Amino acid sequence: MNYQAHDSAIIDEGAQIGEGCRIWHFSHICGGAKIGERCSFGQNTMVADEVVIGSNVKVQNGVSIYAGTTIEDDVFLGPSCVLTNVTNPRSEVSRKTLYEATLIKKGASVGANATIVCGVTIGRYAFIAAGAVVTRSVPDYSLVVGVPGAIKGWMSRHGHRLENPDEEGVMVCPESGFRYREHDEGGVRCLDLDEEEPLPQRLTRGERSYREIRNGRQP
Repeated sequence: MNYQAHDSAIIDEGAQIGEGCRIWHFSHICGGAKIGERCSFGQNTMVADEVVIGSNVKVQNGVSIYAGTTIEDDVFLGPSCVLTNVTNPRSEVSRKTLYEATLIKKGASVGANATIVCGVTIGRYAFIAAGAVVTRSVPDYSLVVGVPGAIKGWMSRHGHRLENPDEEGVMVCPESGFRYREHDEGGVRCLDLDEEEPLPQRLTRGERSYREIRNGRQP
């Protein structure tokens, strides 16, 4: 076994779980689930059959991921957020062959107690605020707030709101210094880092400033 699971966790036969994953108390991974590497599943989580999860995904306590859901790399699912797979459920009507697909793309964050209604796509690095209810697809880097969820701005890859565009429409992340600009196809794009590239392993601007101030030097 190349992953860690608490004694109280239930891992059904056939589940595909990548190296370095950690599965905490009272969690259940069903036999048809496919999970990448270095993922973390908090207490009381459930991953159903036919769910596909990428690598480095963090699932906080009390989250159930139902059939029909695909989650790409580096996604964060906050405590007790809700994912669904049928828009018109009835106890008397079986719709097990009619599950609607939900796609959460690379790097997106879903806040605590947010609800994602099935059949939508959450764009790359989108940020769904705590308690929001998402009823339609949202573009890359969007900040979604409220009930029903509405786009209220843009978020950087480091999770900071992008504001004050210059005359060319460029917005700068206050932590990393990376530049972003709205894209014709919707959402924003980072001008300094390819979408497929991981974040560089270096101090961000904010971290450098903090360390310099801590050491008695001005940034």
